[in-house]
Amino acid sequence: MNHQSTPQNGERCHLEPITIEDFNQALLKTLGRRGMEVEEVKYISHFILNFFGYEERTLDNILTQKDRDVFYMLEEEGILKTFQEETTLYRGKDWRIHYWVLNKEYIRGLANGEISLGEEFNPPEEIYMRLDEDIWERRTIDRVTE
Repeated sequence: MNHQSTPQNGERCHLEPITIEDFNQALLKTLGRRGMEVEEVKYISHFILNFFGYEERTLDNILTQKDRDVFYMLEEEGILKTFQEETTLYRGKDWRIHYWVLNKEYIRGLANGEISLGEEFNPPEEIYMRLDEDIWERRTIDRVTE
């Protein structure tokens, strides 16, 4: 007899793996704003999910620098998150283990339309381009001498 209960809506995000379809939709809505084509998004979807398999997290130390760059880009978009664990080794040395985690609730929210993003992507550096030139001038404070 199976005594497992059926997961409630809130539990679904934590129990079920992310599907390639949901991941594609989430990436199309985020990376598509950056001008990435559908085929590129599909490639990245498969590339990323191959690291995770059916798990929610993957170890950072298995990534190459190029892999990690893609992970950082997806972290900026909210698709991935990071966390770390610390443990003390037998000799007393602290050891940190860094993980990448799928932000399942956000991915599913993007995929099913519960979360919407603006159509226009504004890179963070664009803020600096909008500032007046005089903001970059070095200013001195007049000091009063007594």
